Amino acid sequence: MSAFEENLEKLAHLAVRVGLNLQPGQEVIATAPIEAVDFVRLLAEKAYQHGASLFTVIYGDNVLSRKRLSLAPEEGLDTAPGWLYEGMAKAFRKGAARLAVSGNDPKALEGLPPERIGRAQQAQSRAYKPALEAISEFVTNWTIVPFAHPGWAKAVFRQLPEEEAVAQLWQAIFQATRADTPDPVAAWEAHNRSLHQKVAYLNERRFSAIHFRGPGTDLVVGLAEGHLWQGGATPTQKGLLCNPNLPTEEVFTAPHRERVEGVVRASRPLALGGQLVEGIWARFEGGYAVEVGAEKGQEVLLKALSTDEGARRLGEVALVAADNPIARTGLVFFDTLFDENAASHIAFGQAYAENLEGRPTGEELLRRGGNQSLVHIDWMIGSEEMDVDGLLEDGTRIPLMRKGLWVV
Repeated sequence: MSAFEENLEKLAHLAVRVGLNLQPGQEVIATAPIEAVDFVRLLAEKAYQHGASLFTVIYGDNVLSRKRLSLAPEEGLDTAPGWLYEGMAKAFRKGAARLAVSGNDPKALEGLPPERIGRAQQAQSRAYKPALEAISEFVTNWTIVPFAHPGWAKAVFRQLPEEEAVAQLWQAIFQATRADTPDPVAAWEAHNRSLHQKVAYLNERRFSAIHFRGPGTDLVVGLAEGHLWQGGATPTQKGLLCNPNLPTEEVFTAPHRERVEGVVRASRPLALGGQLVEGIWARFEGGYAVEVGAEKGQEVLLKALSTDEGARRLGEVALVAADNPIARTGLVFFDTLFDENAASHIAFGQAYAENLEGRPTGEELLRRGGNQSLVHIDWMIGSEEMDVDGLLEDGTRIPLMRKGLWVV
């Protein structure tokens, strides 16, 4: 077995054992780009070896998406497979595990009309709501694992031939997920302990707000009532630990939807709707992004933020050390799963119920300051020039990060 094959086996094992923490007899519902079929088969093999009762996969196809966005009648773009997502939500609530294989061409839809892309995205967001709610409520164990999609590889390694670019991206994935270590499971156990120590400290201090200061950024993010920091392995409603993201370097919580003030500028590009959005900036008043812009891809971003009233409010704030394995690659991945874990970030849209005591939903979540929306858009603001402080209710300021590194 080659070193590449060995690392790929380790990654698939990690996804099932550490990511999902799959239980004997569980069903698995997987989603993946069609190019990942061989990797999906390896994941299915590992899942069945761990006792899965059924492994079902739903493939996405960028070629079909382009055909639809180019040829479908305008009103047809308002249609999305709600029946599919209702079925997935039902399965999750009955205990099926959710496995998402990420990795796509960030330029897959480049050149298509942004208004058509945005219209289709809004319909997709509305239809996906039942599944998103089940996932955000942690009714079951779930994880996201990366795949070195050729289009993604070419975006990251623009100067290399495709085959070499894919090989380089796989190596970066193995490094970021710790799959290239002698014992990845043990490495993740140690990493989870470290993240849980940060979570325990932040939850003990009960900060009222988090203050970010850096180039183009002076942002105070108030925190929701009864907020809880999370990070690393997370328990489901039934108490089963899973790692929602492979890789993950963040500790995160719920902002108060009406207590965000100031200006903020992105430190990394965002892949959104098959297009790259670069140079994002926003100005918040009373929790609402009264101004939002971008140097590139602004129309796609603004269309997504017009989905509903909550789309311009924050649903997540996350702290990430600037010296983590993803950041150390020195790469911009043009993929949210990686880039959000390379830098501290915030997210427009839906809050996670797990970030509030008692996991409230609906009106109770709103009452305590959590945000509701059909979208959840993470964007990266952290860097080696970012300072972060925790603010107590009495105004006391406690340093958390300096130059992007933890000081606690």
